[in-house]
Amino acid sequence: MNNKKRILLVEDDPNFGIILRDFLKMNEYDVILAKNGMEGFEKFKKFEFNLCILDVMMPYKDGFTLATEIKNLSPDIPIIFLTAKSMKEDVLKGYKVGADDYLKKPFDSDVLLFKIKAILKRNKLSSIIDSEETEFNFSSFHFNSKLRHLKFKDELPVKLSPKENMLLKLLLIHINDLMPRELALTRIWHDDNYFTSRSMDVYIAKLRKQLQKDSNVSINNIHGEGFRLIVE
Repeated sequence: MNNKKRILLVEDDPNFGIILRDFLKMNEYDVILAKNGMEGFEKFKKFEFNLCILDVMMPYKDGFTLATEIKNLSPDIPIIFLTAKSMKEDVLKGYKVGADDYLKKPFDSDVLLFKIKAILKRNKLSSIIDSEETEFNFSSFHFNSKLRHLKFKDELPVKLSPKENMLLKLLLIHINDLMPRELALTRIWHDDNYFTSRSMDVYIAKLRKQLQKDSNVSINNIHGEGFRLIVE
């Protein structure tokens, strides 16, 4: 069974396209190369992809138009733009049509590789967080994220605030493992700065208070990295 992530690479420079395709294949990705926007869209409709890498300046159909069409068919597909230009208007236009990242040519191929891995990991976590799973049992607690109910043994459930609810779900997805601080900040607060970080600390304290009824459950602070929900 082929578990490789499939990438659609749309690049009108044939030499550069082949070099980039081969580099990505060497790094265990399944890559389908298209030489212009029209061909790229046809291939996108024909196969399933995990990520798209699109050149901005292309004949017949530019990268922005192609990205818009792709997003209409598959809103959650991650997109990285490659461009010879770094004008602010173009960058903003790219993000407006749904780009996840932007790279200006020439670029370090290892940087592209890092960005691909980070985006695919983020996308995987997002799909888990947005998944259908809403019920969690841990130690003496039962948690229903759809109803925002946290129940301890036979007590009446406590209704959590929306942020407490999302934070607890993230911690439970990473149970006994590190939940990265930046993941929670970008997913729940949509920004990673001093103020949102302090706000998250307040909500962690609120969750600790709710969970202190059970001595087998604790939230540990991993300094500079994030938090770990420990269930013994």
